[in-house]
Amino acid sequence: MKKIERVTLIGLGAMGVFFAPRLSEELGAGFKIMAGGSRKERLEQKGVTINGINYRFPIITPGTEDEPADLVIIAVKGYDLPQALNDIRKQVGEHTIILPVLNGVESENRVAAVYGWDHVLYSYMRVSIAMKNGKTEFDPEIGFVRFGEAKNDLDHLSEKVLAVKDLFDRSGIHYKIDEDMLKGIWFKFMCNVAENMTCAMFGVPFGAFQTSDDANYFRNAAMWEVIHVANKLGIDIGQNEIDRQNHTIGRLPYENKPSTLQDLEAGKHTEVDMFAGTVVRLGRELGVETPVCEMFLHGIHLIEDKMFGKI
Repeated sequence: MKKIERVTLIGLGAMGVFFAPRLSEELGAGFKIMAGGSRKERLEQKGVTINGINYRFPIITPGTEDEPADLVIIAVKGYDLPQALNDIRKQVGEHTIILPVLNGVESENRVAAVYGWDHVLYSYMRVSIAMKNGKTEFDPEIGFVRFGEAKNDLDHLSEKVLAVKDLFDRSGIHYKIDEDMLKGIWFKFMCNVAENMTCAMFGVPFGAFQTSDDANYFRNAAMWEVIHVANKLGIDIGQNEIDRQNHTIGRLPYENKPSTLQDLEAGKHTEVDMFAGTVVRLGRELGVETPVCEMFLHGIHLIEDKMFGKI
């Protein structure tokens, strides 16, 4: 197993900030943020404030000739993935591992289509992060990243998984390795679609699911649409996963908000196409009706059009 000593992170938003402070502390100059243009200027001039501490991480510009990274973590928004795949090209060498921690269920396939499956691990995150006015707040002891091959024998992990596991152990990054990563990714996707879309569409926090039957009507209907699509693809999720998430959402702080609602409140485009849009597209391909996700898709697009002056 090769020890990971050089890490490049592209995307310093809600997921990237989970990794950056601890990787920087462990790796020193071996850790870099990839950024260009105005983003690079902003990070150089203002840094990024995470849990009350302002950080100025080393920055590498896309296209710079440099020794390839041992690990590239892709933590951009879904609509920025095509550009990110081009930007990291000089960072990917023969033995580079790529860990895409994006939301959704298709990012690993898209990365592998460019760089090959030999480089890619599956990943998804379970962490509640609030970003406002350039500052990020979260509890690093609660959140964690899950990663691995599509299927993992926990007693005989692959060399790629062992290398990332060793890095996260050294850095104090909380993680879990699923035996079935595809099932885990679809479980999270089910939660994201149902909860992010409901909260964004109606402007309500997670707490609405603790008190409102109406909020849960949309949430439950969307979860079942995702389940029916997943089942058609051979992914075994169902009522057990709904029950599991019902327990989790009942313990979230009432005012916490999902990323899609935070994006709208910050005047940004959302990942609605990656969430509801993916369900609608796959539903059409597989013969599964998805009326609630279609409503979310067109409804949130309408909110964005109004917000950006198209209406």
